[in-house]
Amino acid sequence: MLLALVSLLSCLLPSSEAKVYSRCELARVLQDFGLDGYRGYSLADWVCLAYFTSGFNTAAVDHEADGSTNNGIFQISSRRWCRNLTPNAPNMCGMYCSDLLNPNLKDTVICAMKITQEPQGLGYWEAWRHHCQGKDLTDWVDGCDF
Repeated sequence: MLLALVSLLSCLLPSSEAKVYSRCELARVLQDFGLDGYRGYSLADWVCLAYFTSGFNTAAVDHEADGSTNNGIFQISSRRWCRNLTPNAPNMCGMYCSDLLNPNLKDTVICAMKITQEPQGLGYWEAWRHHCQGKDLTDWVDGCDF
């Protein structure tokens, strides 16, 4: 019984294997996940977003005054998209917020793709609207080998 409880808790707790990606390393990973051109957004859009939301840090968590959190490399909000300890909050991505802290980015990309399907697209993220939207983003992927 104790082993089952420990196993369950280990799934719910964030991974201690935080990763801060380099610009080109992240661009390659996001390209491998198929984000280049997804919903009309370039790879550079996604890399720019990641930089201005988390500094490329997969373990970034921002705690809000209302008890919600913004999680992972894209700072995905627990108010709507993932489950943290807040009961009855929507969980549109169907995952725990701690899943968004995994350095392999699989769950993060799945959730980000779901968010981008909303009418706002990447405009959902204030950081993208202020720092990336409508700007020349070629430098974000310039010099990266794909």
